[in-house]
Amino acid sequence: MARLRRQDTHGLFQIVPYQLAPAELLERTTADALGRGVHVFAADGRVLRGGRAVLFIGEQLGYGWLTRPLSLPPLVWGVEAVYWIVARLRGKLSRWLRISETECPR
Repeated sequence: MARLRRQDTHGLFQIVPYQLAPAELLERTTADALGRGVHVFAADGRVLRGGRAVLFIGEQLGYGWLTRPLSLPPLVWGVEAVYWIVARLRGKLSRWLRISETECPR
């Protein structure tokens, strides 16, 4: 999240810890789901989760040349699988890579 804040120079995203999610967002998902992975609530009403949310963020930040092909089947399934693995190992990866809790919040 810290990296996204640095790269979002145009203020495209409002980054909110899931514990502080506004009630109107909780009407579209659950607190439990928010705790399991990154979510994007797009202006057009879509709710993107996990790997697809990461791909959307990359697209908005100008990495479409990379994210567009990865958004297509079967590559998007691989992105989702990698996201799932990284999300489950986030704590260990943070320790191994020496990323602080403020840079990679739970």
